[in-house]
Amino acid sequence: MTRAWTLQARPNGMPVATDFALIEMPAAALQDGEVRVANRWLSVDPYMRGRMNDVKSYVPPFALGEPMQGGAIGEVIESKADGIAVGDMVQHFLGWRDEAVLPGTQVQKLPDLAVPPQQFLGLLGMPGMTAYFGLLRVAEAKPGDVVFVSAAAGAVGSTVVQVAKASGMTVIGSAGGADKCALVTSLGADAVIDYKSDGPLVKKLMTALGEIGKDGIDVYFDNVGGEHLDAALATGNMHARFAICGMIDIYNSAKPTELRYLARLIGMRIRMTGLLVSDHIGHAAEFYRVMGGWLAEGKLHNSETVFDGLDAMPEAFLGLFTGGNTGKMLVKV
Repeated sequence: MTRAWTLQARPNGMPVATDFALIEMPAAALQDGEVRVANRWLSVDPYMRGRMNDVKSYVPPFALGEPMQGGAIGEVIESKADGIAVGDMVQHFLGWRDEAVLPGTQVQKLPDLAVPPQQFLGLLGMPGMTAYFGLLRVAEAKPGDVVFVSAAAGAVGSTVVQVAKASGMTVIGSAGGADKCALVTSLGADAVIDYKSDGPLVKKLMTALGEIGKDGIDVYFDNVGGEHLDAALATGNMHARFAICGMIDIYNSAKPTELRYLARLIGMRIRMTGLLVSDHIGHAAEFYRVMGGWLAEGKLHNSETVFDGLDAMPEAFLGLFTGGNTGKMLVKV
């Protein structure tokens, strides 16, 4: 029997354990062109919260009572698809379960980069691509820029810090608590803000800018929204570029933080652009070449938080919203 997590009820605010249910499904017979994959690693990502709402978005909402979806890495244990053999390690999108049956056209063999397979869900996967393309293509960051990164200890944010440093930029990261701030410092950030410490975030960001001898930021990589976005607006230089990747601050709330400095967007000609990694998949070869090279040169460090067993999937997901992860959140099946 295959076990899979379903959405039992649509959350109102922060999800709770009873919103999820673990079900058993009979093993599906394999059809021509299909593969059966034993999942080894499951991805846990903030965007999944949006799919729990019954609203129109860039991806359809999760259907109540049906197996949920997400990134996964697994081993092919049966194949009727040309070019895919038993034993191949593949990536696909039928996570939240221990076994998946899907067309061979919907799985991708892992690139030959001699790294642990779970890294293709993190540093060398969707979060890494989001960081790389969001910083360099969407925000058009260049050497010498001052980059501000929120959630800098998370899967995307920690990669943004490292890509920026490898590209010759000055980086200010924001993270919550001493341990996470220490991690961001170890990744090369020039200044780090503890957003959980006392005081307004705008003042903390201005203090950090003073510490590194800068007057403002050229690029903001936004994973949080809310007060972080407001602080970035308050300190943005002329023609600053903001890549808006996520707004976890409001995912479980209907009351977003007031943006007191929004009007600076006009006078400073600040550009804000929404970011979806799917828009840049056509440049994946560039991503693997550049990031693979930096990894081989020791310029990148992988950080991950691992929960054990399929049963832990909801707990791992809820941990995203309470600071329970450093780096990429994963479940090992």
